[in-house]
Amino acid sequence: MIKFVDISKEFKEGVTARKVKALQNLSLEIEQGQIFGFLGPNGAGKSTAIKILLNFIFSDSGQATIMDRDVGDKNVRSFVGYLPESPYFYDYLSAEELLWFGGRSSGMTRDAILQRSNLLLDKVQLQEARKRPLRTYSKGMVQRAGLALALIHNPAVVILDEPMSGLDPIGRKMVGDIILELKGEGKTVFFSSHILSDVERFCDQIGIIVGGQLRRTSRVADVLQQGDTLEDVFLREVYAAGLKEVR
Repeated sequence: MIKFVDISKEFKEGVTARKVKALQNLSLEIEQGQIFGFLGPNGAGKSTAIKILLNFIFSDSGQATIMDRDVGDKNVRSFVGYLPESPYFYDYLSAEELLWFGGRSSGMTRDAILQRSNLLLDKVQLQEARKRPLRTYSKGMVQRAGLALALIHNPAVVILDEPMSGLDPIGRKMVGDIILELKGEGKTVFFSSHILSDVERFCDQIGIIVGGQLRRTSRVADVLQQGDTLEDVFLREVYAAGLKEVR
């Protein structure tokens, strides 16, 4: 469903235009119906990989595909849902209007949008606040509205960049339950997170990236059977890569 093949990306940084290798020959494959957790310290390349996958930025080399289609194919977006780490929407829209906009942009009919909106607003616990402008929402409420928007067109692939950011424990549980529901529906979920306990609970497989290089992929069940925690494995890979400080 999702494939990276030898993806590399460099950025120029600062007044000296120093080259920084954000990704180095990233190769990764995620199967249908799998929940994949993408782990790494700040600046490891997680968001860069996600932006390449969504065709927001372009790799210097390699290829990324979703459902065997190059991510540059505009038709790919019709079956992908995306929640950024810090979603920002037009403040004067309500959650109801936001989902209407997303549904119409995806080519959904009026009846389909209304039915799907009601379902999603219930799931993200925004039914009572559906007509309030987003400027009155807390950070966690905006995050939940963004998740509903990502799912409005019932996508086959869901990409979430730090989906638990800004959520309280109740909100984290709710989002986790939705992720597990998506798996039950046969969806593929690819998400990055710093909350290792959540990754341990939800994910079938993990990938650990440090300094732009994929250090390890493992099935979560295999890690736990060996008596390790995800934190043990994560820190071991970070330190092995020579990064002394986890930022």
